[in-house]
Amino acid sequence: MFRKMRRYKQQMSDEDAANILKNGTSGVLALLGDGDYPYAVPMSYVYSDGRIYFHCARAGHKLDAIKNHDKASFCVIAKDSVIPDEFTTYYKSVIAFGRVHIIEDEDEKEKALRTLALRYRNVDDELLAKEVNSSIEMLHMLCFDIEHMTGKCSRELTKDE
Repeated sequence: MFRKMRRYKQQMSDEDAANILKNGTSGVLALLGDGDYPYAVPMSYVYSDGRIYFHCARAGHKLDAIKNHDKASFCVIAKDSVIPDEFTTYYKSVIAFGRVHIIEDEDEKEKALRTLALRYRNVDDELLAKEVNSSIEMLHMLCFDIEHMTGKCSRELTKDE
């Protein structure tokens, strides 16, 4: 169903690809938007238990796209170093393919929001609870179930690994 990577020698191991998702702070979520045009939007996220979680407003283009077509891709770039003298770029990136949905279960939603919040700021339980409680009703939590994932790096970086 999913294509094999054409430049397979540059493909990262699943573990290395997962580490990029674990350590990244933002990526681009690509959806099928209005009029079947691609809709790609930068997102903060957290990768946990093999899934990707996002938060978003309770209405908008992103939610409409997800409700109409749940298939998506998500790209995270871990390295992007232009090397002018070599006419190349040293890069590392991951693309995940899967399906995204709104988390309906309140306990799962709260757990995902807590996990996302702790990804960006380590706070004590009391402050975290206060923030979660004050914002949880104003947002949706999205879950991206990964069906296929590949990581790729430039040829030059494969020599170093």
